Amino acid sequence: MKARKGIWAVLAGVTGSAAMMTALIYRQVFVCPKKRPEQVKFPSGSQYQPYKEQAEELREKIRELPYEEVSVRSQDGLKLYGKYYEQKPGAPLEILFHGYHGAAERDFCGGFWLAREAGHNVILVDERGHGKSEGRVLSFGIKEQYDCLEWTKYATERFGEDTKIVLGGISMGASIVLLAAGLDLPNTVKGILADCGYTSPKEIVQKVSGDRGLPVKIMYPLARLGAKLFGHFDLEDGDTEEALRKCKVPVLFIHGEDDRLVPCEMSRRNYEACASEKMIFTVPEAGHTLSYMVDYEGYRETVSAFMKKIGCETDRETERSE
Repeated sequence: MKARKGIWAVLAGVTGSAAMMTALIYRQVFVCPKKRPEQVKFPSGSQYQPYKEQAEELREKIRELPYEEVSVRSQDGLKLYGKYYEQKPGAPLEILFHGYHGAAERDFCGGFWLAREAGHNVILVDERGHGKSEGRVLSFGIKEQYDCLEWTKYATERFGEDTKIVLGGISMGASIVLLAAGLDLPNTVKGILADCGYTSPKEIVQKVSGDRGLPVKIMYPLARLGAKLFGHFDLEDGDTEEALRKCKVPVLFIHGEDDRLVPCEMSRRNYEACASEKMIFTVPEAGHTLSYMVDYEGYRETVSAFMKKIGCETDRETERSE
């Protein structure tokens, strides 16, 4: 009898420890600390230091521009916010999605100005759990892809069926728009620009866990369990490659070849999976999210060529803001 009690005590202890570990991992991976966009700092790694001052200046110039606060309601009831920057009524509209724990003004401090140069209108989105948007949990694109769909519906309803919409994303935002490519997007969506996106939530969680020296065979199942129990989503419900096999709009893939967070090979795999018209541009020596900074001219020319291809030509008479 004592032996049985001892076994049950051990099992209870193990179960309790596993439950605590699951909750801790969930909080660390999926719960987003609430920060205002201006509180989101630039990464401190060595790859970013040469560009930090330039990036800060570009972000500050975005903050100086007038904008309209806009919002949509997610399919699960969250109010999601964005900032609308209009240059010209009827111009193509870029809807831009930032990265993990990011902010659009920081993550698109470069890409935003390419949109301005092109004469495009822009919506900078605060994804669920970020900025002013409601929610505390992010899902690596599994729920956010449907938020993206709601933004396209909002833009189509507000600006009309003749509006040309381009979806843009960087890092996690890139995978959000690529997952949305497998949904029934409005005909107003003319193209997708995906900078350093990953192949699936599962793969990126496993990759980052391994990079941090964590035992992936233990860490990933607990992360997946936590997502199911507390976040009500399954990490394996999102597969970017599978979504791209259903894609009907042109896609431009961009990636730095020295990306140490999301391997460049992931964009190559996404490119190969994509069933629609596609382009790919990789930048030697560029780290994660740094392709614009490392090769501005190449980035600019590639994006310009893509915009021309999808009927959203660049207006070269508009000066690049400096």
